[in-house]
Amino acid sequence: MTVTLAGKVVVQASMSLDGFIAGPEHGMDWVFDYAMPADFPDLPAATGAMLSGRHCYDVGQRDTGKPSGEAYGGAWHGPSFVLTHRPPAGPSGDVTFLSGDIGQAVATARAAAGEKDLVVLGANVAAQCLRRGLIDEIFVFVLPVLLGAGTPLYEAGGGRVNLRPVSSAHSGSVTALRFEVARSCAG
Repeated sequence: MTVTLAGKVVVQASMSLDGFIAGPEHGMDWVFDYAMPADFPDLPAATGAMLSGRHCYDVGQRDTGKPSGEAYGGAWHGPSFVLTHRPPAGPSGDVTFLSGDIGQAVATARAAAGEKDLVVLGANVAAQCLRRGLIDEIFVFVLPVLLGAGTPLYEAGGGRVNLRPVSSAHSGSVTALRFEVARSCAG
């Protein structure tokens, strides 16, 4: 029996105008200069689970000191998964650490999301998912800042991925862009 899930797999990121989702030294402090969670209240309600890589998880812990299950300024609490080759030795609180294939990690996290969206965080995991055709949408908050260096949203050499614009919205100085991944052209 095949189970069809209603939620989408969505890459979500805050990005500088020059395309970086993290600054030099993986700095994320610049993101917190712009209020967003309250500006887009539908995001927590649409999110069923989150999946990130270990590096993204570690940076989040460093910069916020909170478990990744407390996203959207604490407006969301739910199942969080971290794909890693280095799972911690001890208990990990509300976070489930996964090892192995990206497809299996997405399937596990998507099942936990139920009929809501699985949000994918971090450049590495997002790129792996895009290469495997596992992403339905990309939702980016473009922030009015130029960083000049850092971690790009999508690494050079990742292959072409065609996108179809779905929506755009503005709140204060933040522009939110949503794109659907064109399945026949993912690369």
